[in-house]
Amino acid sequence: MDLAKYRALFLEEATEHLADLSRALLALEKNAADAEAIDVAFRMAHSIKGMAASLDYQGPTELAHRLEDLLASQRAAGSVDARASALLFRALEGLERMVGALRATGEPPAADPGLIAELSGAPSGPPPKKA
Repeated sequence: MDLAKYRALFLEEATEHLADLSRALLALEKNAADAEAIDVAFRMAHSIKGMAASLDYQGPTELAHRLEDLLASQRAAGSVDARASALLFRALEGLERMVGALRATGEPPAADPGLIAELSGAPSGPPPKKA
């Protein structure tokens, strides 16, 4: 199997999906209840997740999955709150960095554990010290 061909296809399609995701998030900044923008953002995250998973790119798969989960919760709420909006943009930037690193090195980077924890709703950083 020619992995270089599939990596090139992933990079091309992921770049397009990230551009669509960016436009959707910008639309949500203007109207947090824009259901169509939430749906587009969700579909783009879902597509990136699926493509990355098919190539066993664990870092991008994990980040896209957490982004998808956050978008699903915001879609269920009917709008994107301010905290979620900031996280969505951070996740977009994280995916863009990962795709750039894959393009530059040919290897998918690991996901940022702090960002993954924030997207998952878990506290990031070391656990609190016991008294």
